[in-house]
Amino acid sequence: MPAVARRATFAGLAGSLVGIGLARFAYTPLIPAVVASGWFSPAEAAFIGAANLAGYLAGALAARGAVRRLSLGAILRWSMLAATMSLVCCAAPVSLSWFLAWRFVGGVAGGFIMVLAAPAILAIVPTGHRGRAGGLIFTGIGIGIAASGLLVPALLGLGLPAAWLGLGGIAAILSLASWREWPAAPPQAPAARVRIGGPVLAIIAIYGFDAVGVVPHMIFLVDYVARGLHRGLAAGAVCWIAFGAGAIMGPGIAGFAADRIGFRPTLRWVLVANCCAVAVPLITVNPAALWASAAVAGAFTPGIVPLALGCIHVLLPPGGEAARSAWRAATIAWAIGQAAAAQAFSYIFASTGAYSVLFMLGTAALIAALILDLASAPRLRPWRHTV
Repeated sequence: MPAVARRATFAGLAGSLVGIGLARFAYTPLIPAVVASGWFSPAEAAFIGAANLAGYLAGALAARGAVRRLSLGAILRWSMLAATMSLVCCAAPVSLSWFLAWRFVGGVAGGFIMVLAAPAILAIVPTGHRGRAGGLIFTGIGIGIAASGLLVPALLGLGLPAAWLGLGGIAAILSLASWREWPAAPPQAPAARVRIGGPVLAIIAIYGFDAVGVVPHMIFLVDYVARGLHRGLAAGAVCWIAFGAGAIMGPGIAGFAADRIGFRPTLRWVLVANCCAVAVPLITVNPAALWASAAVAGAFTPGIVPLALGCIHVLLPPGGEAARSAWRAATIAWAIGQAAAAQAFSYIFASTGAYSVLFMLGTAALIAALILDLASAPRLRPWRHTV
């Protein structure tokens, strides 16, 4: 891989780590401390978390317009700085509106980074290396998930403000380290209306169904083990660590496989693996099986991201307006799928108290994604890239 592509890939990894890994996922283990310290009530803490996802959706929607007004490098640099500031400014409980605003800003920054960074980077990566490069870029998400289980508890030992400042400091270092490594935007063709065909729409829909399917593990698995199975918080924490460990490895494994067997076959195997993992709690409560389930679901929650992007780039020229529009639509589908499923599953659980219903619904969503994948496959060839 050329040196310029390696440097840009590092910038992408840093961007996903700061904008998604830290700005979104590091908040999850901070919620109990935020409530216990009296900063906010449990309902307010949950509302603050939702503000980040709302900002992420807003950023994904606004990214196309932003890139027409500012240079790509400027948007990505300022997005990383905004994500950093969103962490630093949460170090003091000024007010609920203050927290909501900064969590929203962090979400917007993450949406910009997710939509704009990877397509621009992969456009300068040689074809035979795009799977690995995409895997490395989105490994940052996995590192953030793992950090939320390991780094945040250590920082909380110094106090809640120190935890926020520590996360902000890490984000600042990564922002500065990647400052000059972002690629320049390719020449832009005159603005034109872009139509996304059926094959790409199938990928977007598959990606959205997968977003729904992994929600039970992302939100409810730890609580299921800790309270539903009466095994305590320590046992729940082990599952979250397994989820985070898998998340670090997943994008790299998926990208490596995609470079060898193609993006579409790899996507199909990932859907099968996710479906099996989410169904495990319906079959057994064996601790080792639940750890494996958490690790697999953790691996391919971020691991499916480079595969979906790679599938789009097989169908559409990387770096072109059509590919950017398709990836923006996929990011929006993922955000809507996650937000809608989180709300719906929370309501269902509050009404029924049955964890099994949640895992059944997650499995059903992944089965739907797999059926759509199989049904659309004849129209989505060739999938193997050419060197």
